[in-house]
Amino acid sequence: QVQLVESGGGLVQPGGSLRLSCKASGFTLNYYAIGWFRQAPGKGREGVSCISASGDTTYYADSVKGRATISRVLTNNTVYLQINNLRPEDTAVYFCAKGALRLCGPPLRVNEHDYWGQGAQVTVSS
Repeated sequence: QVQLVESGGGLVQPGGSLRLSCKASGFTLNYYAIGWFRQAPGKGREGVSCISASGDTTYYADSVKGRATISRVLTNNTVYLQINNLRPEDTAVYFCAKGALRLCGPPLRVNEHDYWGQGAQVTVSS
């Protein structure tokens, strides 16, 4: 069955970096887009980044543009999200999600993703 498992979250100081991993199973990445979302306490789920099924197209929200890089390794069916120069406002639970389509964003819509991981907590604090 389709499953997505995030890892790599944790506590990071402002200005630090983090790489989140999303291990997919039950489908192959070259057929579906993958999105990264985040949800801060008391806020809605925000689309952060995505990569298309072909890998040719990527998207970044303005909040992380210039600081984030999405990538994937097809041989281990894993998508990565690297965020540099982390800020306290990056604190959130980060989710990866399988897109229902091959293409992705903008905008990055929650309802265009049909399977979700359990989330990884990222806390940016000194």
